Amino acid sequence: MMNLYSGTTCPFSQRCRIVLYEKGMDFQVIDVDLFGKPEDIAVTNPYGKVPVLVERDLILYEPNIINEYIDERFPHPQLMPPDPIMRARARQLLITMEREVFAHIEALEKNLKTADKSRQIIRDRLTEMAPIFVKQKHMLGEEFSMLDVAIAPLLWRLDHYGIELPKSAAPLMKYAERIFSRQGYIDALTPSEKAMRR
Repeated sequence: MMNLYSGTTCPFSQRCRIVLYEKGMDFQVIDVDLFGKPEDIAVTNPYGKVPVLVERDLILYEPNIINEYIDERFPHPQLMPPDPIMRARARQLLITMEREVFAHIEALEKNLKTADKSRQIIRDRLTEMAPIFVKQKHMLGEEFSMLDVAIAPLLWRLDHYGIELPKSAAPLMKYAERIFSRQGYIDALTPSEKAMRR
């Protein structure tokens, strides 16, 4: 059985929980206190962070790698495009989002001096994405994919992070509500995450 060591408020852990619930497979989520992490997290992940996936002798500790492994191991429903070109584009877009958007989450989580600048950057990047959802249902078109999984935890936390999007981002927020209504998304929420939205 797969064990996912997961932070109850960690957006990166939430990504992995979403994938596990979308797949409807047999797994166990082990909640980890982010402020008092058990020593075995430091043993399984040299960076001392969650999420960590453990399955027999396999230990994975980067959310994108964990999610791609789960997607390949349990291919239904498939969350990465089956076509190699589209899959490469999806990975490229995911890396771009990691560098230009998700890299700023830590400043908000830890309330660093750069938090205001990070809020502005995230707001601007998300606003730039909004027009995509006038023409298509999800990030890669009509099908729910790994990119939707990646961005959903951030969209869920906008109020929590103090990020207010302009009216021009309305298509993005309609898209977010579609994601939030998915059963896999709902099942993956922890009580702490449910409390983040008003």
